[in-house]
Order: sequence, then C-alpha cells, then structure tokens
Amino acid sequence: MEHRIFDTTVASVYPLYQAKLERKGRTREELDAVTTWLTGFDDDALATRLTGGATFREFFDDARLPDEVELITGVVCGVRVETIEDPLMQKIRYLDKLVDELARGKALEKVLRSAS
Repeated sequence: MEHRIFDTTVASVYPLYQAKLERKGRTREELDAVTTWLTGFDDDALATRLTGGATFREFFDDARLPDEVELITGVVCGVRVETIEDPLMQKIRYLDKLVDELARGKALEKVLRSAS
C-alpha cells in the first residue's frame, strides 16, 4: 500500500515547511533555494508546480536530483533517509531533511552540500 503523501499536493505542505523555517528565523527564499537545489527546478518551474497543484509524485517525477543527494544522511521521522527503500519516499524525506537542517540553523551552503 502506498503512502498517502505521494498523492498530496506539494502546495499544501510547502506553507508548513515555510512556517517551520520562519519560526526559526529562516526565509522563504532559503526554502526555495534548497527545493530548487534538490529538484533541479528553476524558480519559475517551482512556482508552476506549486500553483499547478502537483502532487509529490508528479513533483519528483519531473525533478532532476543532484549527484550530491547521496550526501544527505541522517534521521527524519525516526528513519535514516539513506536506508529508505521506496525511491519516492526517499526523495520526499530528503526534502524534509533539508528543511530540518535549515530549521536547526545550519548554514545554507552546508545544507546544499556545496562542493567548495
């Protein structure tokens, strides 16, 4: 049985990510930065998917994850992201992990796994 988050719209969850980050002094721009880094979408493509009602399944079907995605490790919701077997759930949890890292005050450059 598939998880219901797969068919949930990204636009319905995105404000929750934003609110979490804003409570910690982070910005919508930083949320957009980690989302575009993870998905390969530019700002217009991200906005189109958010306003167009894309589900998480559709959102990540169109995404081009960076090679550095394998550097995203750690626990989200009690599960290590690097061990999640369902590819779509893993992508969703990658996004959750990036949001969590921002909320914990990690520098944006570190969250984006910059190659510097």
